Amino acid sequence: MKYLRVNDYDMAFIEVGRGAPLVCVDGSLGDFRTWSPILGPLSRTQRVITPSLRHFFPEPWDGSGGRYTIAQHVSDLTAFITALDAGPVDLMGHSRGGHIAFRVAQQRPELLRRLILAEPGGELDSSLAIVETGAAPTRTGRVAAAAKKIALGDLDGGLKAFFDGAGGEGTWERFSGSNKQEYRDNARTLLGQVDEQRQPFTRKDAEAIAVPTLFVGGERTTGTLPVVLRVLAQAVRNSRTVMIPNASHHMIRQDPVRTSAAVVEFLSC
Repeated sequence: MKYLRVNDYDMAFIEVGRGAPLVCVDGSLGDFRTWSPILGPLSRTQRVITPSLRHFFPEPWDGSGGRYTIAQHVSDLTAFITALDAGPVDLMGHSRGGHIAFRVAQQRPELLRRLILAEPGGELDSSLAIVETGAAPTRTGRVAAAAKKIALGDLDGGLKAFFDGAGGEGTWERFSGSNKQEYRDNARTLLGQVDEQRQPFTRKDAEAIAVPTLFVGGERTTGTLPVVLRVLAQAVRNSRTVMIPNASHHMIRQDPVRTSAAVVEFLSC
């Protein structure tokens, strides 16, 4: 594990492999351990760099003190990429990390060579939104319900509410022991996420993405995430989409072979 000082914060990261730099950004409740299943395949051709964002493991954050917003994490990631001094990088983000990666690409395209968005998390504004019935509860409501339990010290209860609310009953129980521990280590970040000031995606935002972009989805993902992916993929120029069969939102661990192969193929084009 290494550290890089950015925006008055020591950002922890893992770096493996040699080649063009690929920065990977985890989603809600994750950290640099999220990428472990695909580090091997990716590092054969890339210099893979996986930072943990502000307030995530290994920092033992208690949920107080602020500075947990999408804007802060976008600023931190932008500063991190700049401080690497490696030229334009390939950037990959999963879920909430996909939202952050999207914003970096929108605001600072000169820092990037290519962009990979694995089911980016967020909502669509009226310029992009389509109405679909049967969608899962909104992200905001799900985070608030989970954070309420976590604030009372019921980490597992809060995490179960968060994951089952997104993926259906039993999602939390199906995670391995090591995955559950990673989420417990980051559980209190949901206290910050309640008011993280995440803005919805707009058509103007999507049309501002100028770098070649790969969208990665799981064929079995339910709820609003597949809708957001599909709509953004239609609006972002110079983009393509790969769906991982028999996988859901956690395609990185469910099918690391196909997920990493899709990324490597895209980056080698």
